[in-house]
Amino acid sequence: MHSTIGSEPILLDPTRAAFGSSDTLATLGPTHFIGVGGAGMSVLAEMLNEEGVEVSGSDRQANAKTDRLTALGIKVYIGQRAENVKGAHTVVYSSAIKPDNPEIVAAALAGAHIVHRSDILALLMASKCAVSVAGAHGKTTTSSLISHILVNAGAEADSDANAQAGAQAVTLADPSYAIGGSIQGPDGVAIDGGHAGGGDVLVAEADESDGSFEKYRPQFALITNAEADHLDHYGDAEHYQRAFVEYARHAKGYVVMSIDDEGAQAIVRALPAEVAARTICYTTRTVNDIDEIIDVQDIDSFDGARHAGSGAKAEDLADNTVQAAVAVSSALARPQLVHILSEQESAGAGTERFTIELPAGFAGVEQERRVPVALRIPGIHNARNATAAIIVATLLGMDPALAARTAATFRGASRRFEVNGVVDGVTVVDDYAHHPTEIAALLDAARRRYPDCAIRVLFQPHLFSRTKFFVERFAAALAKADDVVVAPIFPARERQEDFPGITSQVIVDAAAGLRHDPPQRWILASQDLQGGAETLVRHSNPGDVLITVGAGDVTAMDAAMLEMLKARAQESH
Repeated sequence: MHSTIGSEPILLDPTRAAFGSSDTLATLGPTHFIGVGGAGMSVLAEMLNEEGVEVSGSDRQANAKTDRLTALGIKVYIGQRAENVKGAHTVVYSSAIKPDNPEIVAAALAGAHIVHRSDILALLMASKCAVSVAGAHGKTTTSSLISHILVNAGAEADSDANAQAGAQAVTLADPSYAIGGSIQGPDGVAIDGGHAGGGDVLVAEADESDGSFEKYRPQFALITNAEADHLDHYGDAEHYQRAFVEYARHAKGYVVMSIDDEGAQAIVRALPAEVAARTICYTTRTVNDIDEIIDVQDIDSFDGARHAGSGAKAEDLADNTVQAAVAVSSALARPQLVHILSEQESAGAGTERFTIELPAGFAGVEQERRVPVALRIPGIHNARNATAAIIVATLLGMDPALAARTAATFRGASRRFEVNGVVDGVTVVDDYAHHPTEIAALLDAARRRYPDCAIRVLFQPHLFSRTKFFVERFAAALAKADDVVVAPIFPARERQEDFPGITSQVIVDAAAGLRHDPPQRWILASQDLQGGAETLVRHSNPGDVLITVGAGDVTAMDAAMLEMLKARAQESH
């Protein structure tokens, strides 16, 4: 992206590193964030503020994030104007900001250092034991789970380590974290997603949407999955996967990744030998499936892992239980195994039960060890997320059983299967899912948690480009609901005129004629969110579950639907 000042272009390249090895937070000077009300930007602004950096920011309109920053004493301008950046030494932008933004132009004229948000995060990582979490889905939940485990059990783990060894290499208590959402603690009280802690660990989401995550040099690099997305930037799945390989290559320590999707499988096969040798994989697949995913010929240690995995007795595989066997790679050229053997029925009562099997030798454990987990957040995808979080906590030095017990108290990240209320027997849930695979996983989890309820969805597509790329898959995923209303597309950084003919109606048209299980009564497009919410409420009955789905402003409809349900209940009485 570029604009010009006279004949000189202003280039905004998120993939270009803006800082060198000698740069620190102390070199930033007064720092201004353009679009500070965004989830990722507000977290970084708050962290810099906690670190003592002079911070300001601007956004097109006020929201809960800008209100919070203002309450912290950060100067926030509503509206983006050239004068807002006066005096700023460093100006931070996100990929949603264009080169002709008046604040970008003014910053360039003033000679300010213009940096992408990923540069600030990379700078924060450099001074910590960093854990970065990348992936098409599950980044926020997984990074929130890791943070939750460290916040609530880090001090106990530090105490245990000190008692046993006399010293702890990494202090786990009071971690720093940069997460694009709030975290609900054991008591249900939400804590914000940005915190500069006094401990040694920094947990951060690594956004792959623009390729900027290749700048990071974390101690632990997680990949929750790598199903192709953001093809408006990458063009095709191959370039998308290459970016993940580069991201993994930059890890200073372990790479921890799922291999349950084809994209991740392609990545693990493409890892350089020295990276593969320090990669830990986790999966719900069977041993035979793993044979086809990873070349395991002549790897003697894999046979031990295979024996351990296949030796599980049928009576050990209780209903509603995921068996997760995790194998760590050796000095060999390829990762050994990540095993999640699973077969479960409905989670019932909202609890997702599974067991992690840690093989002998993993993180210093001499014997194979089974660690049971019972999550409050439903779905196989969350069993994977929690497995990744517990692996990382164990590698950091925490006892895996302690990590698992703490994960069990996690109530979820904001907008991830967030139950916002029940009125007259109708449950209203909000979820951030905006990719077909995420929507399918969400609706599967809803069926597991509410097996006898009608599931009705208000879906707001996010981006014209994503809708165009995945229209058939959106239709198939939404077919898992009973009834669906598709709201107008949330444009974010895109313009309708660049995508003629791409509206929410294309998803409705693609759904026509699909077989639905359960049989779907209707899927239709609405003219606006409010109308879609009214339609869902009008057709709801006691016992139903209404879910708002999408990464845009559809979340505001939860409060609206709860009010409609209250009004309807009062009228009926």
